[in-house]
Amino acid sequence: MSTLGERIKYAREEKGLLQNDLAKLIGVKSSAVISNWEKDLNKPDAEKIVKICSALDISASFLLDYYGKPTFNFEPSEIEHIQKYRSLDPYGQETVSYILDREVKRVSEIAELKEKPPTILIESPEKLAPIRYISYHQRTASAGNGQVVFEDMPVDRIEIPDIPKYKRVSYAIGVNGQSMEPLYYDGDILLIEPTCQVEVGEIGIFIVDGEAFVKKLGNGELISLNKGYPNITLTEYSNCMGRVVDKLRQD
Repeated sequence: MSTLGERIKYAREEKGLLQNDLAKLIGVKSSAVISNWEKDLNKPDAEKIVKICSALDISASFLLDYYGKPTFNFEPSEIEHIQKYRSLDPYGQETVSYILDREVKRVSEIAELKEKPPTILIESPEKLAPIRYISYHQRTASAGNGQVVFEDMPVDRIEIPDIPKYKRVSYAIGVNGQSMEPLYYDGDILLIEPTCQVEVGEIGIFIVDGEAFVKKLGNGELISLNKGYPNITLTEYSNCMGRVVDKLRQD
């Protein structure tokens, strides 16, 4: 056994312990630390040497190979600390170990903070923007087989971000039905820009034979995104009421 790692492994196996068992006994984070020591990828410090000797019932002379080629160099002050530690009773040794563990953890946490860049929280433009209020016509745009438009339909006031994207939005409409899924779902709130004309491919609010629809404009028809619903044929009495600008996100 010519290396420190090999002597740790030998003593551990003689004691009948797994790497994870030894890690718990000496207070290291995981068995990977023990594995690295036994592979001589790195070495335990003086405090851990003392704990290893105690856990495995071996002498420092054996572990550090005082009788062979030295594999670990102690500073004179570290040797003095070990000698003092050994002179303590179990209560004193436990107290010293507690303080050492606490200080090692503190120094480790400070090092991690120095390496980790500070987290900068940036709120979305919508959260930072001022708000304004618009009328909300509840569930008057059908995403199904048609919604009759009533003059006395309930109207609320809702707030929206006062941002350039919503500059031309003047009211909101609730969706009734599933024909525009998966883009819009039943109960979604749509923000509407009033206009009597939209381009083919755009989604708008349309009145056909006295009924309101939210649909995608096609050539001579209103298109349902959900293939389980038919398209609506436009007539000479069909009107466009507005363009859908966005769906209001609800927290």
